[in-house]
Order: sequence, then C-alpha cells, then structure tokens
Amino acid sequence: MCKIMVSACLAGIKCKYNGGHNFIPAIASLVKEGKAIPVCPESLGNLPIPRPPAEIENGNGYEVLEGKTRVINNQGQDVTNAFCEGAKATLSKALKIKPKIIILKEKSPSCGSKFIYNGKFNNTIKPGQGVTTALLRKHGFKVISEKDFERGYPLE
Repeated sequence: MCKIMVSACLAGIKCKYNGGHNFIPAIASLVKEGKAIPVCPESLGNLPIPRPPAEIENGNGYEVLEGKTRVINNQGQDVTNAFCEGAKATLSKALKIKPKIIILKEKSPSCGSKFIYNGKFNNTIKPGQGVTTALLRKHGFKVISEKDFERGYPLE
C-alpha cells in the first residue's frame, strides 16, 4: 500500500483553482510508481475547477477548524464549509492509507504547511497552515511542503 500522500496538483493533475497544476516531476514519478496517492482537498470539498482563489481571513487553518475565522474567495463568498469538508475527506483517506508522510502544496489555504496567503488577496504570505494541514496534524500525520521534499526531506 502507498505510504505517501501528495497534493494532486503537484503530480500534474489540473485541479488548481485556476484549472492548472503545480507539476513537480519527482512527485509525479512517485504517483506513477505507485508509491504515492494524489489528493486534492478542494476538489474533495466539491469546489469547481476552475474556481475563484480563496484565502483564510485573519487566521490559519487551526482557527478555521475552531470556527474562529473563515475562508473567503476573492469575490467575498464564504467557502469555509467546502474547505472543511475537503479537509475531512482528505483525513478519511489518510486514516485508511496511513501514510508515513504527506506532501502538500505550500501557501494553499488547504495545504500550506508553513505559509499561507494573508487573506487580503495582495499576494503576501504569512506563517501559518492551511485547513487540511491543520486537521491532518491534529490527527498526528506528518505534513511537509513540496519545498521540503525538493530540499531532500527523508520520505522514510
């Protein structure tokens, strides 16, 4: 069974908010070789592709899960529920697969592990975690970014 989960966009799957991907050849190879399974929390939360970009307003993924803040898109719509549902669906997959490590897309309001956008849609990042990363970490999963992976983070 796969012992790694990865953001689907990193494997070249076109699920990014703008309909694109964030292809990293080495991550795509892990999926192709059956060593990793791709997931897209936002797709699992039934958000369309493409969709308006979204950011966490005044907080981080932990605070979204606690109901202290929300995820909004650049049109002002509250998409918190979709992000939380996607995080829960990703957690459900992780509980079945039991990955040793999960590689998720940095800066994403779902997947960011160290940094997320600041919620003002001005292309500024701040320290923080996305909703899915926060939920996975609350359940003891090791989540790293694609940057950690590219720097040679051990997958074992």
